Amino acid sequence: MRHAVFLIPLFFIIHTTQAQESLSKDISYEYLDKLVAVCKANYPRVKMYEARVHVAENGLKKAKLSYFDIFSFSYLFSPNNNVNTISPTFGGYQFGFFANIGSILQKPNTVKQAKWEVDAARYDKDAFDLNMESEVKKRYFSYIQKIVILRLRSGALLDVESMLSTVKHRFERGEESLENYNKALLMQSDHSQNIVNAESEVLMAKSNLEELIGQKLEDIK
Repeated sequence: MRHAVFLIPLFFIIHTTQAQESLSKDISYEYLDKLVAVCKANYPRVKMYEARVHVAENGLKKAKLSYFDIFSFSYLFSPNNNVNTISPTFGGYQFGFFANIGSILQKPNTVKQAKWEVDAARYDKDAFDLNMESEVKKRYFSYIQKIVILRLRSGALLDVESMLSTVKHRFERGEESLENYNKALLMQSDHSQNIVNAESEVLMAKSNLEELIGQKLEDIK
């Protein structure tokens, strides 16, 4: 029994190594791509950046259309009976076409600035999309890691419970000391607590991921 007690840390090392080696087997990159797509469709800040791009694009359209503001057209109607020899004027309609030279010089810079604002809005959105995708991956990998740890600890608990059962039978037959029996009971209690902690970590990791994608994982197939 003394040897069994000292072998418990070795069980942890073996299971931990197996969990690290099998972590990639639990990861589905196809499912991860779906999570990223769902996040882009649901996350409010994604829509906010999209709205900023639309606003900037509309500003550019207005800046281009404002070229027509440079020119103005007017007309004047003078009745024919106003014509006289003292103050000769043209009778009928008189038309005028004007151009604002100052506006002509300013418009190219206005349009260029509007283009820069569109570019800036798009760059902000692209940067946010990259950060958001990275965050989804981090939370997904963390969630998978917690699941693997839970599986690892569940396996370790089975080993401890099997050992405890053996020690208990030996103790009842007088073949094992009370000290070793108590150690086995304590190990079983510690491993049970580890299971509770691991389950809690899985739930929290799942909640953190669902917070970002705005949807329950069970609803994403």
